[in-house]
Amino acid sequence: QVQLVESGGGLVQAGGSLRLSCAASGRTSSSAAMGWFRQAPGKEREFVAGISSSGGSTYYAESVKGRFTISRDNAKNTVHLQMASLKPEDTAVYYCGARPVPWVRGGIADYDYWGQGTQVTVSS
Repeated sequence: QVQLVESGGGLVQAGGSLRLSCAASGRTSSSAAMGWFRQAPGKEREFVAGISSSGGSTYYAESVKGRFTISRDNAKNTVHLQMASLKPEDTAVYYCGARPVPWVRGGIADYDYWGQGTQVTVSS
């Protein structure tokens, strides 16, 4: 069992930056691949970025490549999503997900555990 708690969301102007954090707890958290997803109003939840359990492999959606960076600190059981050059279309609730295997997948069904989400709003 893995428990996830996101933080760091807020209101930012276009072009600004935010850093999201996901604190994980549970026996398997350090061996789990982690992902960030987001869901905008009226849209389906979509994959944003993922990182393998070791942190050695990272993956990004095309829409955020070059602007977002995912990282993890296994000593602190924390995953971060550094977001830069934010756009109004990045506005969404951001969710942290964990899957109890080392490698990343981009599907919602591939993740067994979810946090409660944190709101990111980018104003134009």
